Amino acid sequence: MSKSNDLDAGPLGAELEAGIKGFEGLREISKFDTGQSNPTYLLKADSGAYVLRAKPHGQLLKSAHQVDREFRVMQALSGSNVPVPQMLYLSKEDSSIGRMFFVMSYLEGRIFWQPDLPECDRDERGPIYDAMNAALAALHDVDPSAVGLGDFGKPGSYFERQLSRWSKQYKASETQPNRDMDALILWLEKHLPADDGQVSLVHGDYRIDNMIFAQDKPEILAVLDWELSTLGHPLADLAYQCMQWRLPHNTGFRGLGGLDRKALGLPSEEDYVAAYCRRRQIERIEHWSFYLAFSFFRLAAILQGVLKRALDGNASNPKRAKEMGVAVPVLAAMAMQLTREEA
Repeated sequence: MSKSNDLDAGPLGAELEAGIKGFEGLREISKFDTGQSNPTYLLKADSGAYVLRAKPHGQLLKSAHQVDREFRVMQALSGSNVPVPQMLYLSKEDSSIGRMFFVMSYLEGRIFWQPDLPECDRDERGPIYDAMNAALAALHDVDPSAVGLGDFGKPGSYFERQLSRWSKQYKASETQPNRDMDALILWLEKHLPADDGQVSLVHGDYRIDNMIFAQDKPEILAVLDWELSTLGHPLADLAYQCMQWRLPHNTGFRGLGGLDRKALGLPSEEDYVAAYCRRRQIERIEHWSFYLAFSFFRLAAILQGVLKRALDGNASNPKRAKEMGVAVPVLAAMAMQLTREEA
């Protein structure tokens, strides 16, 4: 975390004192060094600690960095079985910092940056993964209309729409040709499963480092980073998280690939999927290779956008962005290997 020099505490503090009941005396602003998408800050005030999440500076891709959507979905999930922070304030585009932002409660807890959980005892790792599994199933069991999110996205044809969206996003941020990505897009278009009518809230970036856990037990205090959330197909979230089992460990991905998961006390991909299916009363999942390949493609498209922003000078964490941009060819190659296994 670094002291922020791009936010003026005077105007911001005045806006928050007018907009948040009980907010008083903004004293310190620090920028979290982690994260690639929307810059996030810790605010320390006389009235307590808060977290501010804002749009980045510069020219943005269409439909990206919609912090108002993050605010809306977390506000709607308050009181549900899905743990989220308390939403306190949403600014307008012409805010005191010159762009839209929201403020939420600050939660003291643990964030696990590595999915193999090296800081935890073996017996704690399984329950942590089970807590993630339970929260994901709870999210997909939420009735979007019942929490005021019936219009949060277009129902149906999720993978068709997402494939179109991320193909366009990828092309808009492409910095050099990639044969695997081009072939992958064609394969996904050809093997797109028929829409089965399932619609749920999807997080869009469901992974362990987007959660805050309690300090002393395997309990999730909050699921964070809802920028990519929408109405969609629940298996998109499940497959996206299950990429973690396949991504190589000794790389920037910090995946579980190549590790002895049983010795570490971690569930296998098969066991994790089976637990999710039990919770949601699903008998079996068809087209699993498609869902996984799509997840690899989507992540590659996201990271390509991160790389493009870094090259353009607009990334939240430029050094990390360039490192992750190198990962795009690796993801595309892994996805193409999945397509060959399917064939």
